[in-house]
Formats: sequence, structure tokens, C-alpha cells
Amino acid sequence: MAGARDRLPLWVQTRCGLEPRTLAALTVVLLVAAGLAGGYFWTGRPEPVRAPELVRAAPATVAPAGRSGPEPEAREEAGPPPAPPAPSVSSVGKVVVDVGGKVRRPGVLTLPAGSRVADALRAAGGVRSGADLTGINRARVLSDGEQVLVDVPGAQVAGPGPGSGGGAGGTGGGSAPGTPVSLNTATVEQLDTLPGVGPVLAQHIVDHRTEHGGFRSVAELREVTGIGERRFADLEPLVRP
Repeated sequence: MAGARDRLPLWVQTRCGLEPRTLAALTVVLLVAAGLAGGYFWTGRPEPVRAPELVRAAPATVAPAGRSGPEPEAREEAGPPPAPPAPSVSSVGKVVVDVGGKVRRPGVLTLPAGSRVADALRAAGGVRSGADLTGINRARVLSDGEQVLVDVPGAQVAGPGPGSGGGAGGTGGGSAPGTPVSLNTATVEQLDTLPGVGPVLAQHIVDHRTEHGGFRSVAELREVTGIGERRFADLEPLVRP
């Protein structure tokens, strides 16, 4: 112990008074300090770092999460199928009739199915003052494609059956074989059978009849567009008002 004390620096021997207990305590403190310093440097030493593994990108999902994705459309498709649209009212339950003669607004009218002659006259603005309604069955149910003529000279009144043609309250447009065709009751198809009259000219005759309230004489046929003197001469013996 004395040898170790002699090897200490002079300032240590002066401070510690060279007592054994003081010397031993100083030695312990130095050893502890040396151990702490060694541990500090050991923990702070550089260590090898392993390179991170390559992470592959995950495949894209069909429906991205969040409200911004097409989630509302997917929910809508998963629901019950939409009901088929209802049929248009204008395409079903209708009849088309041609109203002419002494009415305020003659022309082709579209009416609900089951309408009667009185409904057609009312839709045409009503009959003119002084019009003769004799023989017109205003309670008869209309059929599609018929013609209703009011107080037209030469118009024939047919029976009240649904198969009757279009005329004054259901006048027939047909004629017996060998009899002249009535210009006031014949349909486009019937006028088309006349020599030299095609579908276009037959429609002109019907339009002229509707616009002027019917034919009062065969001579008025010359006022129709497309009928000249020669064609009129061929048609005159085959038609009547």
C-alpha cells in the first residue's frame, strides 16, 4: 500500500492526506468512472445496418376506398332493376277521324278511343249555323280512319254499325259496281282506283274536299291541284258529288 501511495502524484497525496481509506475510495471512484466511460463508448460504436427488403407494389383494387370512388354506381347496380317505362298515352287508345262539311274547323282529328260523333263535331269547333244534321247519328261510336261529313250534298247515310265508312254521321264511302264514285264520301284508296288518279292526286282531292266543305258539283273537281282539262274529261262520267 505504501508503494502505491508513493507512486501517486504529489497533489493527490496532499489532497488525500495519504490515508488508506481515502486512497481506497479514490481508487473505487476511478474504476467506476473508467467502467462507465467504457460502456458509453461501447454502446456508441458504429453497427452494420441491414438494407431494407424490396416491397412490391400491391395490385390495384377494383373499387377504391372512399366516397370519391364509383361506390354509388355499384350500389345502384346491386339494387333491383328499374321498372320499364309506361307506354305513351298518345300512342294507345286513340282514333283518327276526318271531319268535314259545315263545321267551323274541318280537318283530321285525333280523339280518345270510344269517342262518338258528337265528340268529333265538338272537337271540330261545332257545326255552322243552319247546318242540317238530319240523318247524323251523333251517338254513334267512331271507328279509326272514318270520315264524318256534315250537311254535304250527295252524302249517303249508312247504317250505325262499326264497319260503316266515314260520312255524315257514318256515311259509306263505297259504291256499287258500275255506279259513280262520290267525291264527298270516297276515301283515298277508293279515289286511287279511278283511271289517272294516283295516291298523291287522291290525297289532293280529299284535302280540297276538307278545306272547302265538300264538292257541290263535279265541275269543282277542276279546282283540285293536278287535274287538268283532259283528266277532268276522263273522270267526269265516273264521279259524282
